[in-house]
Amino acid sequence: MKRIDSVKNEHIKKWKKLKTRKGRETTGRFLVEGYHLVEEASKAKLVEYVLMTEEATPTSTLQSEDVILVTDQIMKELSETETPQGIAAVCVLPKEPEVERLEGQYLLIDRVQDPGNVGTMIRTADAAGLTGVILGEGSVDVFNSKVIRASQGSLFHLPVIKGNLEEWVGKLKNAMIPVFGTALKEASSYSALEPQAQFALIVGNEGEGVSQTLLEMADQNVYIPIHGQAESLNVAVATGILLYYFKG
Repeated sequence: MKRIDSVKNEHIKKWKKLKTRKGRETTGRFLVEGYHLVEEASKAKLVEYVLMTEEATPTSTLQSEDVILVTDQIMKELSETETPQGIAAVCVLPKEPEVERLEGQYLLIDRVQDPGNVGTMIRTADAAGLTGVILGEGSVDVFNSKVIRASQGSLFHLPVIKGNLEEWVGKLKNAMIPVFGTALKEASSYSALEPQAQFALIVGNEGEGVSQTLLEMADQNVYIPIHGQAESLNVAVATGILLYYFKG
């Protein structure tokens, strides 16, 4: 088993750069940490190296991986959590999913920048059984460590496609998939519609919502009534309500 003891090791310096978007895009690699996420990445055949401290215990699913022992200090350098579990992995960025035929149910994310929200929405879309997620330009990097943690591994189960949402809305409409935007004005209560066998739901930026261009392209715009005094719902919470309603 290999071992690295110094934080100045060239591999460690290189892997620390994976904490940035530029570092991930330049190298085609990303980091995950914690037992659950390392196992999920391993099942998805994305793991290149498993990094472990001496106190950590490899699970049966990781026995065949290339394991490197590292010090607690190195793990802290690579970790972005307050209490690291002593295990992390360097992973290869997956290839962009290919969509041969548009059908099913999709979540379109427009310029959502909070990584916790994006990760939670991907996890919710996975739980609801959606076909895929389309992440629009201006949204947080899907391989940001906070997105990965919030997704709890759903990122590795569900196709997540990065692209121009205006183009994707056009493709979805051409495929006869109804597209629903989310808006506070000039919209119908979501409960006025029926659950859909196929649909695409667009949710938007925390402060600005869905862009006006996308709202004008949608077949129908919907809102969730607010019965209390809150100004609005968190975008990830609203997404969960709408996805499960439209799924029926």
